[in-house]
Amino acid sequence: MELTLTTPALLFPAISLLFLSYTNKFLALASLIRNLVSEHKQFPDNPIIKEQIASLRRRMELIKHMQGAGIVSFITCVVVMFLLHLHLVEWAVVIFGISLVTLLISLVICLAEIKISIDALELQVRELED
Repeated sequence: MELTLTTPALLFPAISLLFLSYTNKFLALASLIRNLVSEHKQFPDNPIIKEQIASLRRRMELIKHMQGAGIVSFITCVVVMFLLHLHLVEWAVVIFGISLVTLLISLVICLAEIKISIDALELQVRELED
């Protein structure tokens, strides 16, 4: 397998789009938290609100980790390009593998966050049904 500068460069737009998605998730989560805090002040004993708060706390933690893994993936892509520039192909291949693994980790964490988000929506639907 030959690793050229174009291979890690292909990940740049993908990672950038992921960060746009992650930023949108973060902003939506921040808005939800602000609304929920206001709602919690009005109805402090509502068990659904307490479940939502716990869900949001888990989602915040996951978003932090998926952004962190994405940043590591982005940084390692840059390192790969630099190593290729220095003609250190063997190291570049290893670091590129690390970049792909951290990108995969970020996507798996995103999948877990989506599942929690769906569960939170289920709570909302259940509340409407009651």
